[in-house]
Amino acid sequence: MSVLINFKICDNAKECNGVAVCPTGALHWDAKRKQVIIDNAKCVNCGKCEKACEVSAIHVAKSEKDYAKIEKEIKEDPRRVSDLFVDRYGAQPIHTAFLISDSKFQLEVLESAKLVAVECFNDDSIMCLLRSVPMKELLKNYSLKYRKMIISNELSAKLKIKKLPALLFFENGKLLGKIEGYYDNKKKDILAGKIKNIIG
Repeated sequence: MSVLINFKICDNAKECNGVAVCPTGALHWDAKRKQVIIDNAKCVNCGKCEKACEVSAIHVAKSEKDYAKIEKEIKEDPRRVSDLFVDRYGAQPIHTAFLISDSKFQLEVLESAKLVAVECFNDDSIMCLLRSVPMKELLKNYSLKYRKMIISNELSAKLKIKKLPALLFFENGKLLGKIEGYYDNKKKDILAGKIKNIIG
């Protein structure tokens, strides 16, 4: 019948698993519009995209009745896309004010007078926004500066980072501690506990 996407919970990522498994190109990422697009004329209703979607944002309707039911559920979903688009650990950057380059690492992090939390990532470590923990929830009780950085191999080696994403804490140019690897919403308390152990 047709594919429907719940854009209230879809992060419109270029790395969409549904796009990756679509055999006909019916589901694709539009670079110009920067969003996931569905061309139902090309869809063969294989259901691969629905199974591949990690957040259940993609639905394949098998009949008109099914389509109406799914459409109603999406319409009544109380979540909003604005709830999704906040900076989250391990997810793509949202607010460019937090994003720095390697060249700014010395000034923004090492020479900062404030305690700094810097999240290091690369394209391969980007995870789904919906499953990722909002940084404001993790850092709300601390007085610090938060920055996000696409890290080079050179700097990664210098900082002895073995796994991305990684969250590093610096004070007066000194590395207080680091947390490596991805933690999703289910492990939010574990991640929060690790942060507390480093910065109290």
